[in-house]
Amino acid sequence: MTDVPAANAVPDPHGRYGAFGGQFVPETLMGALEELEQAYVSARTDAAFWTQLDDGLRDFAGRPSKLYYARRWSESTGGRRIYLKREDLNHTGAHKINNTLGQVLLARRMGKRRIIAETGAGQHGVATATAAAAYGLECVVYMGAEDVRRQRLNVYRMQLLGARVVSVESGQRTLKDAINEALRDWMESVGETHYIIGSVMGPHPFPMIVRDLQAVIGRETRTQVLEREGRLPDCVIACVGGGSNAAGMFHPFIDDTPVRLIGVEAGGESRPGRHAATIAHGRPGVLHGMQTLVLQDADGQTQPVHSVSAGLDYPAIGPEHAYWHSIQRVEYVSATDDEALDAFEWLSRTEGIIPALEPAHAIAYARRIAPTLPGGAVIVVNLSGRGDKDCVEVARLRGGAIE
Repeated sequence: MTDVPAANAVPDPHGRYGAFGGQFVPETLMGALEELEQAYVSARTDAAFWTQLDDGLRDFAGRPSKLYYARRWSESTGGRRIYLKREDLNHTGAHKINNTLGQVLLARRMGKRRIIAETGAGQHGVATATAAAAYGLECVVYMGAEDVRRQRLNVYRMQLLGARVVSVESGQRTLKDAINEALRDWMESVGETHYIIGSVMGPHPFPMIVRDLQAVIGRETRTQVLEREGRLPDCVIACVGGGSNAAGMFHPFIDDTPVRLIGVEAGGESRPGRHAATIAHGRPGVLHGMQTLVLQDADGQTQPVHSVSAGLDYPAIGPEHAYWHSIQRVEYVSATDDEALDAFEWLSRTEGIIPALEPAHAIAYARRIAPTLPGGAVIVVNLSGRGDKDCVEVARLRGGAIE
């Protein structure tokens, strides 16, 4: 059975992780957040809730996901041993299903019949639509118009699953703007609606809920690598946008201080307004109901962001990541668009695995750091999603053609 998260694995009573987190929302949403927190506190200590989720993750999502030894990559590094945590093999093709199954069960526990969500790369939208369909709930997904263009396959998948996809035309027409519209919807429909946030962000208790539901990644990885290597890895690497796949991977290793934890942000084109490297360039601020690090100008206005990967195209980061950065437990670095595109093609040809553009950033950094580690070092990279959704966009950017 999935382990019930430890009682002390929570933020403080105000929903804060050090200086970050909290609840910065209109009064109209405070009742919904209190209802959600009470429901989750009850579910969190209810073994029946976790048993039901475990059954869904096993029988519907296909967990546990594999820890794959990347043989050809490892052989090219002169003795380093590199593993890929294959979240791309989950039903719907990414880690997102871990969270949406759990939150749909939570919504049913609260008597909600309508689900809304935001999505960037589309994987969270697909996973939400999938979970809603499996339990017979109405589903609406908000998606920036630019992401609709980049991720047309996922838009069709959501519609096929019965969801209504709302294309958001405001702002930069990407993930931030989709979140804004989803929050507006939630304010108007809190009585019947549960908002499934897709990452470890937003007002408390969302960062805690999503982290707990995604921590299955790190728990499985910890067990699997001990079975394969007889010891913990030297280094664990994951991409970071809002940060759910990374938080899920890192959290079970946080107390294992010899294990280096590295989050890879979207370096984009390495110039202002054309990257999404929040840890590197952000300042404390408030966005989408949380205090965290935000890419903002001198007047506190949120800056434009860019990434070749729609799922990392976000001007802030989950508050627990900001906290881990502040205490220097997790290292945060970046990879550029070009490095991610190179890694996307390189892993496909080297291991026969097409990664999503989001984890391609983690792969790019792992390629960079592997030769600097001692011989025999064990490296785990979280392959958080498969790259089918990105093939048309990569072909367009690389000058290819798809008939």
